[in-house]
Amino acid sequence: MITHIVFFRLSDPSPVNLRATQDMLCSMQGKIPQLRHLEVGTDLVKSDRSYDLALVTRFDSLDDLQSYQEHPYHADTVVPFIKQIASATATVDYEK
Repeated sequence: MITHIVFFRLSDPSPVNLRATQDMLCSMQGKIPQLRHLEVGTDLVKSDRSYDLALVTRFDSLDDLQSYQEHPYHADTVVPFIKQIASATATVDYEK
């Protein structure tokens, strides 16, 4: 099982933008067959080193993760939205 975690820091972390980003990320559920698990959470602590949102996804293999990255909904809808609203992202991928 491959876990793919992405942290997002928004340019404007207003409640409206946080909700829109969370909704966009959650909208991938059911649209990308390789996606086995999806959860999105917003930061509670709000420290200087915090990111605003976290995305946790799981895949059966690295090939499935790559297919997710290339899937038209992810690549053509979600990624452009994130690029407009996020000032920084960080990613960790691991196998368990």
